[in-house]
Amino acid sequence: MALERGTLFEPVLVKDLVSKVQGKSSLAVLSGQTPIPFNGKKEFMFTMDSEIDVVAESGKKSHGGISLAPRTIVPIKVEYGARVSDEFMYAADEERISILQAFNDGFAKKVARGLDLMAFHGVNPRSGTASAVIGTNHFDSLVDQTVTSTANANADIESAVGVVQGSGGEVSALAIAPTFRTSLAGLTKTDGNAMFPELAWGAAPQTLNGVRVDVNKTVSDMSNDLAVIGDFANAFKWGYAKEIPMEVIQYGDPDNSGLDLKGYNQVYIRSELYLGWGILEPESFARIIENA
Repeated sequence: MALERGTLFEPVLVKDLVSKVQGKSSLAVLSGQTPIPFNGKKEFMFTMDSEIDVVAESGKKSHGGISLAPRTIVPIKVEYGARVSDEFMYAADEERISILQAFNDGFAKKVARGLDLMAFHGVNPRSGTASAVIGTNHFDSLVDQTVTSTANANADIESAVGVVQGSGGEVSALAIAPTFRTSLAGLTKTDGNAMFPELAWGAAPQTLNGVRVDVNKTVSDMSNDLAVIGDFANAFKWGYAKEIPMEVIQYGDPDNSGLDLKGYNQVYIRSELYLGWGILEPESFARIIENA
């Protein structure tokens, strides 16, 4: 057998997988990735309660104060499996590698989409329903600063920026849904020219007005969100545990499809990934939501 239960993804496949995730997930594109151990990781957020103090020579120093708010990033397990012909077991090494690379490509896309759906909306990507495992650890639950959309998408962004800055936060990036991108693209200046010509014909630039932007339908899928704006660079972290187990199952019905693997000359490739994320400062974000 080329692979047995407990076999791990090769390091080159792990690197390729994460690279593809970082290119297709809005959260991965806009924020910082950090390694996550299996037992979780704490991120400490320090808040200085006072301003700096001017002290005269030989003068008395006063207490400034500090608040410490730890946020624990606990990885959760996600899995994906697929049936392939049992010829995989007897193919030459080059052909097996080709199949695994194809599986890796598809897995990366699903993980990227899944990361966004889980961290933005708290859903199990496969069922589309709220996940008890994720609980409240998602933007729709923790970020209660919202702006209801209007006919002027640019004004909506300005309002959201104002909300974040009013809470003491900074805006480093925004993730927007395709429909919101279309709304921005349709805005014109008083002279009739497009306000954002770089958005014409479905284009999705990496920046708008000097701010990083990513267009992704995961922002609005399974939610009424149109955009999420805030300090993705510092106030959101995500990561993965690099040990990614893979198994090739030759018997039974591992996906509960009712079709026996041997009966259909198939094997089942399954892989698991441990993903974790944390919204370190919810007040550093605002959501633009659809006007019901």
